[in-house]
Amino acid sequence: MKTIKTFLAASLFPLLTIQASAQKLDKMLWFNEPTEWNIKDNSLSMFVTPKSDYWRISHYGFTVDDAPFFYTLRGGEFEVKAKISANYQTRFDQAGIMLRIDHENYIKAGIEFVDGKYNLSTVVTHKTSDWSIVPIDKAPPYIWIKAIRRLDAVEFFYSFDDKEYIMMRNAWLQDNHPVMVGLMAASPDGNGFQAKFDYFTIKHLADQRRSKWLKENNSN
Repeated sequence: MKTIKTFLAASLFPLLTIQASAQKLDKMLWFNEPTEWNIKDNSLSMFVTPKSDYWRISHYGFTVDDAPFFYTLRGGEFEVKAKISANYQTRFDQAGIMLRIDHENYIKAGIEFVDGKYNLSTVVTHKTSDWSIVPIDKAPPYIWIKAIRRLDAVEFFYSFDDKEYIMMRNAWLQDNHPVMVGLMAASPDGNGFQAKFDYFTIKHLADQRRSKWLKENNSN
């Protein structure tokens, strides 16, 4: 029995290692590919497309869906995070993480430069967009953004050190539906800027409903 347990542990270890490792960027896809971008050492750099954004209807009365988004397709529940740094230049320049079902249903969260100040920004879109910000006292050299998708909700967090995470938004997103998840940047008013994304990681989380069912129906 001890030999079997040792064999199983050894067999599972590579799977666990892969599950917790960084997402391979060369396996991902572009939506609105920018003119200039590069992947080196599993780090993505891009020059953000000028006059590009994601927004639907509310307040401004227009819809745009043309900013760079580098994504992979995921189902179920997961945790995703990335380290983001950028040379923001113009009002509304932004970079972060996005979860997207389609052009009417997506959530983006990250840093946004507004009127000379840096803000933690979240836009939740279901038919129409809303916008919430948390001001930052000074310009950070980089920031970590993390999202946790559980059932029909996504929680977004930020961190300056990848250790202490503070919640910035909880938003609804349809569950049991695959989503595009990845790295987004936009320059709605400006002529573009350099953005860099490091340590992009997606970690699978066991489905809560199934885990509850297994616990309640454990015959051992």
